[in-house]
Amino acid sequence: MIEFTDEQFKEVKERGEEFYKSLGDVACPFLKDKVSFGAQGLEHLKFKRREKARLERDQYMRFKLLHLAPEILRSSHTLQGILETKKFERIRTNNRTETILKLVTYYEFTAVLKRNRVRIIVKQIENGQKYFWSIVPFWGMNEETMTRILHDGTPEED
Repeated sequence: MIEFTDEQFKEVKERGEEFYKSLGDVACPFLKDKVSFGAQGLEHLKFKRREKARLERDQYMRFKLLHLAPEILRSSHTLQGILETKKFERIRTNNRTETILKLVTYYEFTAVLKRNRVRIIVKQIENGQKYFWSIVPFWGMNEETMTRILHDGTPEED
């Protein structure tokens, strides 16, 4: 289990947010498209879903490893996973926010960089813009249950 102080958490989170906001679009060779780093991805690093914050240790690891995300996307020539599903998404149209059932595609890129094994998830709603959704650190396996620790394999919440 990783341990850190409140001060270390605050510092890593602030640096991570600053770095994230400095990113623009990153070209991904596999997708043959640009992946944007917008508000949705930053919010997802802090919250599992709307109004449900992530644990501090979860946020800490994600912000600490965030610098790897653009590098992985820039060098990815293969895709490790894809999930297409229909989901209710909050869409802003005509100065209103509506919840509409849309086709959502999640692209998964896994890499080992600088001794860190991470999974990058890119999200696309219908045929819209592709954007960074999440970075999932791989913390290992639970020896008793043989399940992954930290994340549950659900791209919407990971």
